[in-house]
Amino acid sequence: MAEYVKVEQDGRVAIVTLDHPPVNALSSKLLEELEEEYDRLDRDDETRAIVLRGEGEKAFVAGADITEFPAMREQIEEAAETGSARGIQKLAARMDAGRTPVIAAIHGYCLGGGLELALACDLRLAAEGILLGMPPAKLGLVYSHTGLRRFVEAIGAPRTRELFLLGRNVDAATAFSWGLVNGVLAPGELDEVALDTAQELADNAPLSVRGTKRVLRELARADGELDPEVERELLELRHASFVSEDLREGVRAFGEKRPARWKGR
Repeated sequence: MAEYVKVEQDGRVAIVTLDHPPVNALSSKLLEELEEEYDRLDRDDETRAIVLRGEGEKAFVAGADITEFPAMREQIEEAAETGSARGIQKLAARMDAGRTPVIAAIHGYCLGGGLELALACDLRLAAEGILLGMPPAKLGLVYSHTGLRRFVEAIGAPRTRELFLLGRNVDAATAFSWGLVNGVLAPGELDEVALDTAQELADNAPLSVRGTKRVLRELARADGELDPEVERELLELRHASFVSEDLREGVRAFGEKRPARWKGR
């Protein structure tokens, strides 16, 4: 049973809560548990969307567990030798590759690895008054190139430079204007809106949601033109949607003004 990650099911939505007092720091154990839970939920056809939140009033995730920094040297050396991802980068890659969309409900401090975790989610909703930031420059760290690439893709190089080189925290309104978060809500509304948004996602056609997530992932990975083999796979994915049972059902439901009954095929 997971020690730091709690999962509740609300219909087709899973609510995943990080519970590592006092600030939900990303220890190696928490990251391992979260990856295992995401993998399990992603393989479950009954789970169509996930809400990721932090326990406690203070923080969503206030960065990595700094007590583990000395041990990270061995992990970084191993990653350099083998090319394998570790820690938050490994988890973020798994979430990228997954078919199940994740909404981050950010109710408190969201710093360092916590912000990269939020950025690995498909949508991010933040409470008014919170702070988000990247403190590596204040700690003497050079951030991973895979993590930096994620920020450049999301907010562009100029904002990424500002965020990482200055190491300042930004408020939720600024984060929204940069594209770091998709919406800003009153603290008392955050959980409800995040769940409602996840339910809306879960009610959409799973073939469409999962297929679009795959296409967006490949576009983000591509350096210029898509690899011809990848492009062929994406065209086949689109063609399959046109001949699916779900498209026929979606068209019927739209005409009859009723909720669609998706089969996922």
